[in-house]
Order: sequence, then structure tokens, then C-alpha cells
Amino acid sequence: MSARFILASQSPRRVDLLTEAGYTFEAIPANVEEAHDDTLTPPVLTCANAGLKADAISLQHPRAVVLGADTLVYVDGMPLGKPADIEEAVAMLQRLVGRTHQVCTGVVLCRQEPQVEVIFHVITDVTFLGLNKSQIEAYLTKINPLDKAGGYAAQDHGSDIIERTKGSWTNVVGLPMEALSGKLESLSITADAIAP
Repeated sequence: MSARFILASQSPRRVDLLTEAGYTFEAIPANVEEAHDDTLTPPVLTCANAGLKADAISLQHPRAVVLGADTLVYVDGMPLGKPADIEEAVAMLQRLVGRTHQVCTGVVLCRQEPQVEVIFHVITDVTFLGLNKSQIEAYLTKINPLDKAGGYAAQDHGSDIIERTKGSWTNVVGLPMEALSGKLESLSITADAIAP
């Protein structure tokens, strides 16, 4: 019997990844003020924000296992947040074309009773194709970049912009499922068998 499992988010991408993997869970958004500190390393910053989300929901549901996650896109060691408008999205993608950048997701799993906390992060290298401005603008007509770190979505027309990835693909989408599944199993959270 799996323990109660809560995702401290309503991110459609994270909900889809957990659902597709066969997990039974509730999605409850954590209304917290995230840290924005460029002096912190990507793993430290993403894990800190994941912890803020997980702790906020865990205190309300102390017997549940709560998953908090935070994903950031980094280029040249600098974080790229969510663009404010289409012009900023174009500028972000222009910084990434023809280059390799990093996607870091920090993950915190916690429960209050009995108390447990698991913290880890996963980094994936993503290399963009050498795109021109009109190709970038054409890609941006296919997605909504304003709610996505870095202004792009790997799972939505990603082949239009991404040449290759090195590491976890699901991490780029929003949750490093390969690493996460083992951690969840250690906390008695198991996936249901998915019919073929």
C-alpha cells in the first residue's frame, strides 16, 4: 500500500510526467516566495526553492510524502528565468542558439510524521541548433514561452530547436524521473503498472 503522495505544484508538465509514470498523487500548489539569488549555485538555489515548496505543503499534510521541485535554465553560469514578453523570449533563445546550456532541477521529498527528507538535484546538458531569428520567431508561435524558464519547452516542438541532450530528458521537461522513481520507492511510493 503506497503512502499518500502530494506534488507541491500544479505544473502541467510535472503532473503529466508523474501520471505517465503511473503514480497516484494529488497536486497542491505551494504559495511561496521563491528565492532569486545569482550568487548561489544552480543545485543550491533549485534545491532551496524545492524545499520551500515541499515544506509549505508538508506542514499542512504531515503524514503525506510531499514532492517539491524547481527547474532553472543556466547559460554561462547565469540563470534564465521566465521571459516577461515575446521580445525577451526571442533574446533568451538567441543567447542559446548553437550552444550548450544546463537545465538543473532541485528535488525535495519530505514528510513530517515520521520525519524524513530527501534532497537531490539533476543537471542535463542541452545543445541548441544554430537557428536564425526567423526560425526562433516561428518556434515561438507554436508554444507559450512566458511560463517557461529559458523561454522554451523541450516537450513542445523541441526538435525544432534542440540538437541534442546529454543526461535526463525528463529533467529538461520538469522532473528527473529516472532518479526520482528510486527515491520514491525508498519512501514506499510506488507506481501502478501501466497497461501497454
